Amino acid sequence: MFSGLIAYRGTVLRTSAHAGGGLRLAVACEGVEQEAPVTKDSIAVNGVCLTAASIVEREVEFDVIPETLARSALGALQPGERVNLEYSLRLGDRLGGHLVYAHVDATGAVLARTAQGQGERVRIELPPSLRRFVVEKGYIAVDGVSLTVASAQNGWFELALIPETLQRTTLGQRPVGSRVNLEVDPIARYALAQVQTLGSEIGA
Repeated sequence: MFSGLIAYRGTVLRTSAHAGGGLRLAVACEGVEQEAPVTKDSIAVNGVCLTAASIVEREVEFDVIPETLARSALGALQPGERVNLEYSLRLGDRLGGHLVYAHVDATGAVLARTAQGQGERVRIELPPSLRRFVVEKGYIAVDGVSLTVASAQNGWFELALIPETLQRTTLGQRPVGSRVNLEVDPIARYALAQVQTLGSEIGA
């Protein structure tokens, strides 16, 4: 479980394709000294929950399976690219964002960026499969960052990003046309499932 609050970032060192699909991802991770992860721990990389397969000082390696590559934008990562990192929550940690599983639902393209006040307004493509879960003032995780939806229309949603988010996360450098990982609010997912189940029972 994660909160979507990004305290650390990492730098992609290398990616190695696996013959059967998938890849091995090596990242130089901030926060290793403070968080003291061990192999088998979960770390969210750009909002994707990955298991640490090897840790040598700050270098952490992850196995990214084909299912994860199909659901996320991790397959496009290049050496030298910066990524958002979040270590999994511990019991008793402050939950300052929203509940994030780091199980990415889909990716969306950055459609537009517009300066607004001290921050930016960013418009992102909203895949049809996620439209019913994304509403104005609701939550969404974008590349692992817990954010409030400023506006939502049929094929897109917008975020109002504050300077802190632009500086602390990779969202400040995502150009128009790049793809980001999207995870809808799990509470919205479960609420809709319950409503649908109730509707089916009443209809029966």
